[in-house]
Amino acid sequence: MKIFHGTDNAGILRSTVLTLGVFDGLHLGHQKIMETVVSRAEAVGAVPTAITFDPHPRAVLYPENAPPLLQTLDQRLANFEVLGIRQVIVIRFDKTFAAQNAEVFLRDIVHERLQAKEVYLGKGFAFGAGRGGNIELLRKMSAELGFYADEVPEVCLREQRISSSKIRQLLADGKVNLARRMLGRPYGVEGQIVHGFERGRTIGFPTANLKPTNRVIPKYGVYATATLIDDVWRRSITNVGVRPTFDGDKEPSIETYVFDFDGDLYGDVLRVRFLHRIRDEKKFGGIDELKTQIEKDTRRALNYFVRLGVKNSLSIV
Repeated sequence: MKIFHGTDNAGILRSTVLTLGVFDGLHLGHQKIMETVVSRAEAVGAVPTAITFDPHPRAVLYPENAPPLLQTLDQRLANFEVLGIRQVIVIRFDKTFAAQNAEVFLRDIVHERLQAKEVYLGKGFAFGAGRGGNIELLRKMSAELGFYADEVPEVCLREQRISSSKIRQLLADGKVNLARRMLGRPYGVEGQIVHGFERGRTIGFPTANLKPTNRVIPKYGVYATATLIDDVWRRSITNVGVRPTFDGDKEPSIETYVFDFDGDLYGDVLRVRFLHRIRDEKKFGGIDELKTQIEKDTRRALNYFVRLGVKNSLSIV
C-alpha cells in the first residue's frame, strides 16, 4: 500500500476510485465504504484510494470539544491496507486547509491530481470551508468533470447508527461486546511494556504494564483479553484502572496477565484486545483479599475462553 503525506508527491497513483474522511476506528460503517471503493475500483480498473485527515478536524477547529481517537494514525493506516485500499493520502488538517474552498479541492486534487473515476462519501460527511464539500456538490461537479459520485448508506446495529462517537461511549461504559460488534473486531490498544511496581509478581500473577498509545481505553475494570506476542494471540486477563487497593495511582494503568507465558516483555510493543468485561474495579481490604479475587477473575476468564464459540476466537481476533 502506498502512503502519501500531502498531495504534492510525484509518486501518487492516478485513475482512482476514492473516498474522503477521518475514518476513526474504521468501524462497520467505514468498512462498507471501503468495500464499495475496492469493489468499484476492481470493476473499472482503478486504484482504490482513501484520503484521510490528521489530526481530527475538531481538534483544530474546536479543540475544547475534540474527541479522543479510537486509533492512532498508524493503526488506521494498517487497517486501510487490510481492507484492500492500495493508496492512502494523509492530509494535514489545519486552519488553512479548513478554509479551502471545497470546489477548488475537488477540481485540483480529486479531478486533476487523482483523476478520480468515482468518489464515495459516508452519509452526512462534508469537508472544506463552511462544510461545502457535501454529496450535493460532488454530484453537481461530477457532471461537469466527468466522474461518478455517490453516498454510501449508513450501517445500523440494533436500530442504532454505527458511529465512532457511539463506540467511544460504549467503551466508556465498559460495553466492549457491543463495541466489538460495531467495530467488526474487538477493540484494542497497543503500547510499550514498562516497569511497574511488580506487585502482581509477588502474589503469583506477574503482569505486563502497558503504556498505551491509544487515548481511548475502556471503563475501569477487569476484562478477558487477547494479547499479541510474537504474532500469536494469547489468552490473557487485563485490569484497567488506578489500583485503589494500593491507595490508587494518579494515572490509569493497563496491566495484563498472559496465561501460560513467562517471557520477558519489557520494552516490547504489545497489542491487547478487549473481549469480555468481568467486573468493575474495586478496592480490597488487603493483599490476601485481592489475591483471592484475582483467582476468581482468572477462572472466569478461562471459562469465557473455553465456551462454545469463544474457544477458537483467538485465531480470528
